[in-house]
Amino acid sequence: MKLVIVESPAKTHTIGTYLGSSFKVVSSKGHIRDLSTTGKYGLGVNVEGDFEPNYIPIPGKKKDINALKKDIKECDFVYLATDPDREGEAISWHLYDALGIKDEMYDRIVFNEITEGAVKEAFNHARKIDYDLVKSQETRRILDRIIGFRLSKLMQSKTGGKSAGRVQSVALKLIVDREREIEAFVPEEYWTITAHFPSFDSNLEKYKTEKIELHTEDDVQKVLESLSNDFKIESIEQKEKNRSGVMPFTTSTLQQACINKFNYNSSKVMSIAQKLYEGINLGSETVGLITYMRTDSTRLSPVFINDTFEYIKSEFGNEYVGAVKKGKKKENVQDAHEAIRPTSIHRTPESVKKYLSSEEYKIYSIIYARALASLMKDAKVLATTVILDNNDYKFKTTGQILIFDGFLRAYKEYSVSNDVILPDFNKFNGIVSTDDIETEQKFTKPVSRYTEATLIEEMESLGIGRPSTYATTMKTLKDRDYILVQEKKFHPTEMGIETTDKLQEFFSNIINVEYTAEMETDLDKIAEDNLDNIKVLKAFYNEFEPLVKKAFTEMEKKAPKLTGEKCPECDSDLVIRRGKYGEFTACSNYPECKYIKQEKKEIVTICKCPKCDGDIIEKKTRRGKVFYGCNKYPKCDVALWDEPTGELCPECNSLLVNKKDGVKCSSCEYTK
Repeated sequence: MKLVIVESPAKTHTIGTYLGSSFKVVSSKGHIRDLSTTGKYGLGVNVEGDFEPNYIPIPGKKKDINALKKDIKECDFVYLATDPDREGEAISWHLYDALGIKDEMYDRIVFNEITEGAVKEAFNHARKIDYDLVKSQETRRILDRIIGFRLSKLMQSKTGGKSAGRVQSVALKLIVDREREIEAFVPEEYWTITAHFPSFDSNLEKYKTEKIELHTEDDVQKVLESLSNDFKIESIEQKEKNRSGVMPFTTSTLQQACINKFNYNSSKVMSIAQKLYEGINLGSETVGLITYMRTDSTRLSPVFINDTFEYIKSEFGNEYVGAVKKGKKKENVQDAHEAIRPTSIHRTPESVKKYLSSEEYKIYSIIYARALASLMKDAKVLATTVILDNNDYKFKTTGQILIFDGFLRAYKEYSVSNDVILPDFNKFNGIVSTDDIETEQKFTKPVSRYTEATLIEEMESLGIGRPSTYATTMKTLKDRDYILVQEKKFHPTEMGIETTDKLQEFFSNIINVEYTAEMETDLDKIAEDNLDNIKVLKAFYNEFEPLVKKAFTEMEKKAPKLTGEKCPECDSDLVIRRGKYGEFTACSNYPECKYIKQEKKEIVTICKCPKCDGDIIEKKTRRGKVFYGCNKYPKCDVALWDEPTGELCPECNSLLVNKKDGVKCSSCEYTK
């Protein structure tokens, strides 16, 4: 019996059906080990001993590790089949090391898609663990631990901020810098003049050959006094142009498109894509519908390209067959595996729709359409520009007519169209007339605040973070109360601004775009065996740690906020402090006076407990997450994450709960 270890439990059944009874497929359920919190500053890293990491089992994972050890003993060979990226390579090494797997007893296999052909083919390219990739991931983890632990403790003690991080703090700085740019912006008045005709509009652009700028109402009035109702058609220029097609999705472009089109956040996009990658039961088979969804590459496999060219030819005609597009070469692109694409171009969205949720269908459809469109010909438009003259004032009208839809045949639903169909100007005999001339006062506007989509786009263009980090970074900024999202725009909070300012005061040479992007480049070089990881860590730490010590000594501590109340024990002012589990009210005379105001908690009763005579009430974990449990705890252990309806399941007598997709039983598979 051969053992195959994958990361996700969702993959085990899918891959198991491909490999048959001579293989046992099990899951590590992600990482099994992480850095400890022992040693200097609780880093779990021996900084004086060449940054040797101290790994321990992740809490709750000892049971999984023991089960995997038992599986290994029962099998005669092990295949480590974790995800095809640096994180996956590191997980394979942790499994190899923690489970005591012998060199001659294992191979590492990778596949970019979970289909029968791809999985079986992976065994023909088995190899050993790539230790350069492991060192790169380990270096990133150590850097993030050092920066995260040291700066987070600093922020908590000095500002009340909850955390800081290598990528997170730079992303926050972008948001704060943008807000300051908006605050400093001084609007300037300008006016526009538009001539409205029955079937088109024309805007004032020039006076004679000079571009015209109207800054006041007096400027506008002078122009109006010079205009007549008749406009001479001075020139008509028509030019056939190509409308460039699209590249297949990377992680960031998929997130951007789905945020804009479906209003999903990046975490939700990645969660749905993960399900599509791991495998969907299509009745006759279980198969992964898309390739691996964490990638910065736009490359497509030759097999997929050839299959898609044939599909385009048969479905749309030979005139729609395009060419493989070459994207602009970007720095910091790993290109470890393909773009995100369907595993088969013949598996159309409509053919699998009945097996998918509405959200899965939307994500699969846009991935499918994008990959298909990327191999189709450019669209062609007839671009038209018309210049109208009125006493030397030049009005301009533009429009374009789609004359060949090309890639839009597959991607029109997701493409922003700017087609404006203009009339045949030749029928006007050189003159068009109107007395409908509109003037409008406007003011220049500052740059827009970041949305989740535009911040991800900016981070990618600047080389900050990696495909696997974008969604986590967005979530952290929200969870730490560093930003507020209003009308999809990111607004930094007072805490976010203060945290950024303090970090810039002491760490401006490290918490910045250039340093962070350079660090990503160094991690790439480590992965390619072109740079020593210990040298990178030493150079960083020798620069970083003195700055931290200086900041702990010199950074001014934020004074606690007064509540306006007096301490009942010593008559000092009461203040709001921040502790491990959030804010609380206490005496400002601490430690001489240790008074803490006990807040009265409102108990929200949901329904009767089905197990005893108690009540199900709303509770919170230490981290503030809401759950529902019996008020008779610990005598009664009923606890639920989803809000109970108060009704009992007719099949097992457990509580029914509100799920996103309807009312379901909290214990069995009953759906109301």
